[in-house]
Amino acid sequence: MTDHFHNPKLDEHPASNAEKDPANWVSGDEPMTGAQASYLATLCEEAGMELPNGDLTKADASRQIDEIKAKLGRD
Repeated sequence: MTDHFHNPKLDEHPASNAEKDPANWVSGDEPMTGAQASYLATLCEEAGMELPNGDLTKADASRQIDEIKAKLGRD
């Protein structure tokens, strides 16, 4: 067989497609993970902010984390 399939893991920059918009996550509607909750609490504390109210989804938590990191000047 001479046909070869493209393997993105062999690309020069394989992680370049690793980031997805949380809105496109398959599991984005699931409850946030313990790691997300812990990191969000740490970031809120560092930023002097209150923790968000209510149960967040994985996607919502990710967006909140990104927003707070931006406010703190982190990438």
